[in-house]
Amino acid sequence: MKQVPYLDAHGDDSYSVLRYDLHLDYRPGANRLAGCAVITAVARTALNGVSLDFGPLRVDRVLFDGKPVRYAHRLGKLRVRPGRLVPEGEEFTVEVRYAGVPRPNRGHWGEIGWTQLSDGALVASQPTGASSWFPCNDRPADKAAYRISVTTAPAYTVIATGTLVSRSGTTWVFEQPSPTSTYLVSVQIGRYASVELAGAPVRQPAAVPARLVRAFRTDFANQPRMLQEFSRLFGPYPFAAYGIVVVDEELDVPVEAQGMSIFGSNHVDGRRGSERLVAHELAHQWFGNSVTAADWRHIWLHEGFATYAEWLWAEASGRSAHEPALRSHAKLARLPQDIAIGAPGARRIFDDRVYERGALTLHALRRVMGDDPFFRLLREWTATHRHSTATTEDFTALAERISPAPIRPVLHSWLHETRLPAL
Repeated sequence: MKQVPYLDAHGDDSYSVLRYDLHLDYRPGANRLAGCAVITAVARTALNGVSLDFGPLRVDRVLFDGKPVRYAHRLGKLRVRPGRLVPEGEEFTVEVRYAGVPRPNRGHWGEIGWTQLSDGALVASQPTGASSWFPCNDRPADKAAYRISVTTAPAYTVIATGTLVSRSGTTWVFEQPSPTSTYLVSVQIGRYASVELAGAPVRQPAAVPARLVRAFRTDFANQPRMLQEFSRLFGPYPFAAYGIVVVDEELDVPVEAQGMSIFGSNHVDGRRGSERLVAHELAHQWFGNSVTAADWRHIWLHEGFATYAEWLWAEASGRSAHEPALRSHAKLARLPQDIAIGAPGARRIFDDRVYERGALTLHALRRVMGDDPFFRLLREWTATHRHSTATTEDFTALAERISPAPIRPVLHSWLHETRLPAL
């Protein structure tokens, strides 16, 4: 039986996007955004219309293959009518010009998407916030390349997904050729000082409020060594660079984006008080960003792995991963045991138990397999599904192939039963 995707009101699997070209003009003080999105896609089945996810911004014009067409925009959907049948396999373009006051989408997890700061803006789109600022096929399995051009006021720095390829006056242009899910595309605008961390396989640029630069250098001093250690354990770092943005406001939690992580000022204390979060967000570049869950039901493949990376960093720092595992297990034993993290339900994809029980799943698997086969599994996992999507069954099948001991019953008890297994 075909499973209905989580958050199935978002996205459309009748076509796949190849590339987004986004041209944005943002005025921070007025919080005004004008945009032009050129979407290049290919039909996966014969189409007489194209449905895009798009929020409350005003649509001014829509072109299909360069020609004006009819469209309807309401209830978070932009429905484009090409005026002809688009055959399966045919490539097409949709151009949308739009403008207005951007605001985050509201949902079960609060406000997500384009957010105005007291001085600038940030984008945090997981899971369904991308449509707050550009028209898109908002499902994690539809990865595409991006070109993002942002024009803003002269005093502001722009950091966006990809590599900065040009800057002309107040216009910044970024290219991201690696396949990227819509929720991982980010734009950060603010008054930042530039910092560069040295000593790792890739560049590690950072944009930080000037008043926090000294504390940042202390708090993120171990990140280069962390990147080297994770590259050894998980395989080569999957992107051209790893950027950090520290916004000058407090955030509940840091946010991962493709090749970038965003932290709040509260995560920078000069005492490395958030170092486990530094490890967690870095690990998402392998688990979540390069290897992305094909559907949100498999989110433990993101959060369980990133949480386990926190414990692996503790191990690399001279402690034992078993100690946080025991603490986590004791904590979960005191909580309701009413969630199967292999399919937690759409409203509970960000439940803390998905994170911690996901990490415990990996720790239990490691203890059954042994270290050498286990870390071989992680490296093969990131290599096999690099810049692609995967499911829990994909992981189970690969683990079965590599493990010297039977592991399907172990994974079943941790992932698909509600009762917490013994560690």
